[in-house]
Amino acid sequence: MAGWLEFEKPLLELEQRIDELRSFADSQNIDVAKELSKLEVKAEDLRKQIYGKLTRWQVTQIARHPRRPYTLDYLKLLDIDFTELHGDRRYRDDEAIVAGLGYFNDRKVVIIGHQKGRDTKQNIQRNFGMAHPEGYRKALRIMRLAAKFGRPIITFVDTPGAWPGVGAEERGQAEAIAVNLHEMSHLPVPIVVVVIGEGGSGGALGLGVGDRVLMLEYSIYSVISPEGCASILFRDAARAAQAADAMKITAQDLTQLGVIDEIIPEPPGGAHRAPEVAARSVGAAIERHLSELESLSSVELVRKRLAKFMAMGEFREV
Repeated sequence: MAGWLEFEKPLLELEQRIDELRSFADSQNIDVAKELSKLEVKAEDLRKQIYGKLTRWQVTQIARHPRRPYTLDYLKLLDIDFTELHGDRRYRDDEAIVAGLGYFNDRKVVIIGHQKGRDTKQNIQRNFGMAHPEGYRKALRIMRLAAKFGRPIITFVDTPGAWPGVGAEERGQAEAIAVNLHEMSHLPVPIVVVVIGEGGSGGALGLGVGDRVLMLEYSIYSVISPEGCASILFRDAARAAQAADAMKITAQDLTQLGVIDEIIPEPPGGAHRAPEVAARSVGAAIERHLSELESLSSVELVRKRLAKFMAMGEFREV
């Protein structure tokens, strides 16, 4: 079951049967093309059936999959010439956020993103993708460079949330995120935000104010994790699936609510099943939106961006 989620077990068993039949046929030099074809059609039907009716909690599990591509993976897969810049010039470098200058399709850009680790050592280094205030201040420093030199900004969001430790609070975690929200609202360059995994709480919002906010098909975006919500509302983190349904955290939900602008399709089973395919879809979406935004003046960009976010959260009393 390595790399497979519990709800994918029926598909795993079928794919194992296909592999076993193919291996047996090769070793015995037997033609089983007809039988293989039937099983592959059955597997494809089952794949569509499973991924066509995912619950919000199942989408959350895919968004958190440990093999899912992270920011640096997308930069490599998109063949982006990236030069990382370090430090906030106040305290230290926070490796939960990577930031720097790059070339995207021969276009000079600034790229900023959360970064998780693949193993225990990397996760400690990256603090599980949960940034300290110096991470958000580093991001803001690089964004100001983008404004100074007229470079579009691309951000990749993938964090459970900002780090809630005592040290982070002492150094002004809430203030750092709040300043980013204000500054990003007024930057005179195009900003494209892509939620590639978890978009958790203020930790996500600190990089999330953009002219266009895109989400991968099996990513999530919410004010709190389902477990945190369940702990507060139900006093029981085990009711996370129920909380996920109530919060409406999927890309489809957020499109209907007007919070995001586009859903980027993923390969069947999620981006981790075919990272190259996922990266091509991400790259095409970013290119399309940057091309549209670059036709706008800096005044228009800021005006439309402010209007976009100020229109969110409207409600009616019944």
